[in-house]
Amino acid sequence: METSVQTAESGECQDLAYNVFARSCPSRGTLEHVTGRWGALTLGALHEGTFRFNELRRRVDGVSEKMLSQTLHALERDGLVHREAQPTNPPRVDYRLTPLGREVSERLLTLITFVEGHMDNVLEARERYDETRED
Repeated sequence: METSVQTAESGECQDLAYNVFARSCPSRGTLEHVTGRWGALTLGALHEGTFRFNELRRRVDGVSEKMLSQTLHALERDGLVHREAQPTNPPRVDYRLTPLGREVSERLLTLITFVEGHMDNVLEARERYDETRED
């Protein structure tokens, strides 16, 4: 599954042991966890700091309790999120990014900022598209 990619920073080619374009490559699942709607929004929110579950749920508007729980489990399993349970009564659980999760979230935030900054263009394109499809 080795592939070569050119890095943006140095322009050099690196050989990688994984290839997300290969069906059986495990990196494909991680990419899905990171770029899925709830994964991207959760990582973006956690970039702001440590959150308790319900704080995070309020920050990621629209996510259900079940989806947030599944998303956090997947991101924790991938090593992107750290879950820390405090031995208090009632139990307190905090979520924060790992160093790898912080790196991923920074890249995601660049994409999010780009998308938000170009939404006028996107909305105009959608309108043009929809106009040509109306009969």
